[in-house]
Amino acid sequence: MTTPRHSSTSVPQSLEPFFQEYDLTNLDVRRSAATIIERVLQFGNRAEIHWLFQTYSRSQVADWVRQWGHYALPEPHLTFWRLVLDVSETLP
Repeated sequence: MTTPRHSSTSVPQSLEPFFQEYDLTNLDVRRSAATIIERVLQFGNRAEIHWLFQTYSRSQVADWVRQWGHYALPEPHLTFWRLVLDVSETLP
C-alpha cells in the first residue's frame, strides 16, 4: 500500500471498540493500513468512513477490497463496497 494522505492522522477514538487488541495512540496509519481499512469498512459509521477516505485514497481502499475483501469482509459488506468502489468481483 502507498502512504496515507495524512501520515500524522490518528485513528478516531470512536473506533476503539473495533481495535481492542491495539493501543490506538500507537497504531501507525501507514504500517497498519490493511487492518484499519478492513475494520472501518466493516464497522465504521459515516464519520469514520469519511475519515478513512480522508486518510487513504479511494484507489488505496479499492485496491484493498480487490486484494483482501473476499477474505476479510463478510456479506453484505463486501458486495456493498465492491459496488461503491466499482471493484469487479475476482475469485480468490
